[in-house]
Amino acid sequence: MQNKGAIKFFAIALAIVCLFQLSFTFFSKRVESKARNYSLNEEAKSQAKQLANGNAALEITLLDSISKSRERYYLDSMSNQPVYNILVRKYTYQEVKERELNLGLDLKGGMNVTLEVSVVDIVRALSGYSTNPVFTQAIDKAVEKQRNSQSDFVTLFGESFNEIDPNAKLAAIFNTVELKDRVTFNSTNEEVIEVIRQETKGAIDRTFNILRTRIDRFGVAQPNIQQLQTAGRILVELPGIKEPDRVRKLLQGTAQLEFWETYQFSDLVPYFEDANKRLASGAMDTTAVDTTSVAKADSVAKTAAPAKDTTATAKNDTSKSSLLDKISDTDTTNQDKKSFEKYAKENPLYAYMNPAIFPDKDGKYFPGQGATVGFSMIKDTARVNRMLKEVKGVFPRDLKLAWTVKPEKDRPEVLELVALKVTSRDGKAPLGGDAVVDARQDYDPNGRVEITMLMNSDGAKTWKRLTADNIGNQVAIVLDGYVYSAPRVNDEIPNGRSSITGNFSVEEALDLANILKAGKLPAPARIVQEEIVGPSLGRESINSGLASFVIAFVLVLLYMGFYYSRAGWIADIALVANIFFIFGVLTSLGAVLTLPGIAGIVLTLGMAVDANVIIYERIREELRAGKGLRLAIEDGYNNAYSAIIDGNVTTLLTAIVLYIFGSGPIQGFATTLIIGIITSLFTAIFFSRIIFERMLSKNKSISFDNSMTRDAFANVNIDFIGIRKILYLVSGVILFIGVISLATKGLNFGVDFTGGRTYVVRFDKEVSTNEVRASLTKQLGEAPEVKTFGADNQVKITTKYKIEEDNRTTDSLVETKLFEGVKQFYTTSMTRQEFTSDDEAKVLGRLSSQKVGPTIADDIKQG
Repeated sequence: MQNKGAIKFFAIALAIVCLFQLSFTFFSKRVESKARNYSLNEEAKSQAKQLANGNAALEITLLDSISKSRERYYLDSMSNQPVYNILVRKYTYQEVKERELNLGLDLKGGMNVTLEVSVVDIVRALSGYSTNPVFTQAIDKAVEKQRNSQSDFVTLFGESFNEIDPNAKLAAIFNTVELKDRVTFNSTNEEVIEVIRQETKGAIDRTFNILRTRIDRFGVAQPNIQQLQTAGRILVELPGIKEPDRVRKLLQGTAQLEFWETYQFSDLVPYFEDANKRLASGAMDTTAVDTTSVAKADSVAKTAAPAKDTTATAKNDTSKSSLLDKISDTDTTNQDKKSFEKYAKENPLYAYMNPAIFPDKDGKYFPGQGATVGFSMIKDTARVNRMLKEVKGVFPRDLKLAWTVKPEKDRPEVLELVALKVTSRDGKAPLGGDAVVDARQDYDPNGRVEITMLMNSDGAKTWKRLTADNIGNQVAIVLDGYVYSAPRVNDEIPNGRSSITGNFSVEEALDLANILKAGKLPAPARIVQEEIVGPSLGRESINSGLASFVIAFVLVLLYMGFYYSRAGWIADIALVANIFFIFGVLTSLGAVLTLPGIAGIVLTLGMAVDANVIIYERIREELRAGKGLRLAIEDGYNNAYSAIIDGNVTTLLTAIVLYIFGSGPIQGFATTLIIGIITSLFTAIFFSRIIFERMLSKNKSISFDNSMTRDAFANVNIDFIGIRKILYLVSGVILFIGVISLATKGLNFGVDFTGGRTYVVRFDKEVSTNEVRASLTKQLGEAPEVKTFGADNQVKITTKYKIEEDNRTTDSLVETKLFEGVKQFYTTSMTRQEFTSDDEAKVLGRLSSQKVGPTIADDIKQG
């Protein structure tokens, strides 16, 4: 073999590099092992025991909390401390952690999200929110086209605009203040489309940078965020995340901060009375009502009203409207146990939105002195929105209604509806979030969590005027369409400093402050694909993946040693070196090891063995032909090259195609397969031969068989050509059956290709998939797919319920319905929070979830 020196040098250099890269994983795990030992020492146990004061259950809970806190403290303290010294370089724990072998989310748990920037909203904004009928029709048509097209939205919009009206000019629509320097009335449609494309790309890039800033401030270890090849799509991987809802808010929040003037509800009472009358005339279907939840909302709204809104006096009695009479009549009617169905038919709006009417000391009802117009159960807000939209013509044009972002602690299921006043011609808020230059989480004088903001000079001037004009009234602080707080203005605020208060946790306040500091997104970024893997399922994946790998590896080693004797053990050395090189190269490239990646490594083992088998069988043929050992080895290698290279190169091309067109797990599989094929070729063709050359130079004997395998398969003679006609017939029948089946039954596409949500749920006993399916059908209104997944107490549930809806509340709603549908199959009690949590010790409930939107599903299918 020529160039043996160069091959030896390359092998040694590669081994040193791989050993160096893998050493970071060793030192990282060593520090984490010390952190675990520190977290569970006698001091932690003694502290938990002392605090529990004899309560055994509380002691276990406290020990878990204390140990996690101590482990985090230890790792944080070691973050900037040197833990690995090599030559003149010292690596801190943080640097070591960044260079260790990365495990995919399916192995360590976490959240994988694909976001799609709403190019539709960008185009609308660039047009100045034009109401031109051709423009709006073109937008709608482009949205419809995009469902089954691989072209970008801007291209589809341009095509649709020309199809609707070939003579229409885009320049007349996009000659706005922002684009006046780039779009003139003489610009052609093609030139305008190019400008829109450039502006869209810029907006997507800004979105990417803003999201990266938000994620960096979120504090996740080793996050991964990258723009995908498809325009407007961004991949975000957050390993170890345990708060999916918090992440969704962080990623999808546009940070559209607005400050609005408000109406007094007392000024709007006649309009709501008129709306209720019109709805009662039959405009809305009010069947299938939930009397329990509405009665609860009625009770909560009236008994937990803020004190500031119960200041009605006798002078209001003269202006009492018939609406107030209705409220009094309602109480009498309820006392007479009048059915809710009948009341909902007569008063459809009030049945689901309790108006902000409060009693005085004499039991008379008056409108609250504030901007809150009513209260609704969270699950009824969509119904109220539909009713108000249907009768929006009865309300003042300058009225804008918005729900509070979350309920108060003493009213956990009720949201308030707040009346905002539009004072500008363009319908925008008097003051926006662009004026905010700094924001941080803080505490008010009463110790409640708040976000303090500092405005620029222009914002401070507007804020001063806005507060001066509304002394005694409320000013609503609205973020992304939800009211976070509506403080009453007592004095003019001249310095541009203000605060957002609400029922915040510290984490929510930190996230909101980070969003405001990072800036608002140019357009909403919607989650089109999502996967959540709990840490417990990740650990099980590691165990099962390693088990499959170790079993396959050991069986291959034993087989080769048995069948090819001493030469087989040399092949085993090459296989071990191959595995070492694969993991070393994966770490060096910063690639991620996933569960499909482990499958790729196992497949690589088979291909590596295949190469050795081809070489050894050729050598055995040469030996049977009477050649000497040295010549037989040389000819065996030379004659086997073509078959080995052909088989590996074709597989390599397939892996490259998978990597380019695939996504997520497919890319993980393709990555390890590509690396494995290259290292397999090196170890099979060069590494093992160097060992043979070394042994031959020392005149050591090399055997390629034993007494049991020496003539195995040597005299096998099957006349395939002679029976070709029979085989033609068999193949033809199989193909014919396949074609008929494909034409009649079609392919059963998975959720990746059709869109939908998939959940892996584990129970504390064996369950019937038919019973689970029937229970979920009642909740979802459609039959999901339910299959046993692994053990008999674990199922995979797939549904397309509400997959077309892109909003933050839908995912939570679906998980709520999922929990309601399966909770009856648990013998132990479980709350929704326990069911959906991603705690490390969790072994029951929703272990993982996956969401694929219909748009990205079509792209995956085409790819």
